[in-house]
Amino acid sequence: MAKIEVYNLRKEKVDEIELRDDIFNVPVKSYILHRAVIAQLANRRAGTASTKGRSEVKLSKRKLWRQKGTGRARVGAGSSPIRRGGGVAFGPRPRKYIIKVPKKIKRLALKMALSDKYSESKLLVLQELKLPRIKTKVFVEVLKTFSIDKALFVTNGKERNLELSSRNLPGIKVMRYEGLNVYDVLRYEYLIMERAAIEKVQEVLSP
Repeated sequence: MAKIEVYNLRKEKVDEIELRDDIFNVPVKSYILHRAVIAQLANRRAGTASTKGRSEVKLSKRKLWRQKGTGRARVGAGSSPIRRGGGVAFGPRPRKYIIKVPKKIKRLALKMALSDKYSESKLLVLQELKLPRIKTKVFVEVLKTFSIDKALFVTNGKERNLELSSRNLPGIKVMRYEGLNVYDVLRYEYLIMERAAIEKVQEVLSP
């Protein structure tokens, strides 16, 4: 098993923990990560976009004027898609964008994403992610200590001070370990995990 150092918020080493090779040392395959990310983004889509066709708009279906004798171009009903206020031809309709991915693939993709962060030394483990008070300035000092400006913070439980202190900072996201996903791990440059959270993740992803 590989080992990783554990720091406090002042970047002082306080301990070491072991990482499971079957979670943090998995060969990374881009096509599996791509499949998981595409499915995750597709499943976020609401699929509620909708337009009215020519049979649904509230307009008369009669011919606007007679075919000949007016000197104007021939026309049909006012609901024709080529007229202003008419129906939309081939417009979007409510639909589901869900892409199903087997659970084994999802778990494997998450392991690969975690392995990628570890192999690039972009995974940091902190003893605790507790701030003394709700203050963005305090959290910014922590980021400066670790020379980080774009990171995903993963906590073991609800950390209200951390969540409220970081919500106005671009490039920073805080989530609990239950919500850890492939897209967010890959999206942010650094992955910073609370010690208890990384232990829970290893427990959940272990066979």
